[in-house]
Amino acid sequence: MTARIGVVTFPGSLDDRDTQRAIRLAGAEPVALWHKDKDLHQVDAVVLPGGFSYGDYLRAGAISRFSPVMGTVIEQAKAGLPVLGICNGFQVLTEAHLLPGAMLGNDHLHFICRDQKLRVENADTAWTADYRAGQEIHIPLKNMDGRYVADEYTLDQLEAEGRVAFRYVDFNPNGSQRDIAGITNEAGNVVGLMPHPEHAVEPLIGTGRTDGLPFFTSILKKLVGA
Repeated sequence: MTARIGVVTFPGSLDDRDTQRAIRLAGAEPVALWHKDKDLHQVDAVVLPGGFSYGDYLRAGAISRFSPVMGTVIEQAKAGLPVLGICNGFQVLTEAHLLPGAMLGNDHLHFICRDQKLRVENADTAWTADYRAGQEIHIPLKNMDGRYVADEYTLDQLEAEGRVAFRYVDFNPNGSQRDIAGITNEAGNVVGLMPHPEHAVEPLIGTGRTDGLPFFTSILKKLVGA
């Protein structure tokens, strides 16, 4: 059995092809999904890639949340379909209320592009099982609206339930509360993060590391036990 992982392209998506390549390198079959198509074509998991969907003219991810494909993604995610949101995809997941909180503009009001150190806080999700809790990894980061915010009750709940998946280490690049770089839902099938693991899957690109590849090997093991 070959796992089929869908990658949604919205108007303004930039990293859909990179994500498809990462999926292929991990040993799964990438399936291109168009934002206007409600049919997920029997994929086993879905990735919402990075980019600037609809130019982020309203709020990052706010318009994409209403794309026809998202109705199906929301329904199936609630039923257990693994979904990963990267950067703009993370923003879409918060706008779709599949993950709590919201994304605001970086506290320094500038676009940022850098290699970023993260700490893995939760290695028990569908997308992080090939990491170990406490592991520090380097993943490229590029965003303008990357500041994760939530009310104190929600933040305390995320901490208490172990749902902070990744945290910025050494340097908080965008002012995210409690240095949060990524979170998961209660079931662990939906994960969102700001940095771009698809840009760290081959030694010759990105950080020169392959620290992002375990995202894609993790889901492959979850789906087919590879």
